[in-house]
Amino acid sequence: MNEATRKPVHLAVYDSLADWETGHTTAHLARAGYQVLTVAIGREPVMSIGGLRIRPDLALADLRAEDSSLLILPGADLWTRTSAAAAAGTDGLAPFARSARAFLDAGVPVAAICGATAGLAREGLLDDRAHTSASPHYLAATEYAGSDRYVEADAVTDRDLITAGPTEPVAFAREVFRLLGVYEGEVLDAWYRLHHDSDVQAYFALQQAAAR
Repeated sequence: MNEATRKPVHLAVYDSLADWETGHTTAHLARAGYQVLTVAIGREPVMSIGGLRIRPDLALADLRAEDSSLLILPGADLWTRTSAAAAAGTDGLAPFARSARAFLDAGVPVAAICGATAGLAREGLLDDRAHTSASPHYLAATEYAGSDRYVEADAVTDRDLITAGPTEPVAFAREVFRLLGVYEGEVLDAWYRLHHDSDVQAYFALQQAAAR
């Protein structure tokens, strides 16, 4: 697929989103030719946990799975508060989890990291998929039905859904690149070793691959 026909990647943004969890992913997707668009509940600016003000490109109500290559859901303090919001009869970030369901039903991948995995658990999207998160106990608090599918791993991909814990932004990116075919095989392995393990030899492997 060339850059002219490649569909954008959509990054969910909301107050308190964890900036560092998706930086590797979005930076390298952009370098690979993907347009990265931000999507929020509305069109008002949101503030990341690192104090970055983000003006969304579009509102969630305008997002359609058929127009996207991938939906990325970062962690945020608000995912934890969504449980309390549901108890109070309000939605919190639940609309993003419902959008994730629509994407997966349409065969479009979703990648969720940290607190976003709890949102997907509450939506029932982890009940029948292998997945990971911060810990089994963290997801168990959602009272979801998929605890037997929990995997102790840095990141997990199952049927177009990527999950990762809060300390694994590089592994999260690796799974995205593998799923979208951005990097593959030895190149993907070298990319991971460079950014996760600071392996100098991996840098030279990437340079050689780029020259081919």
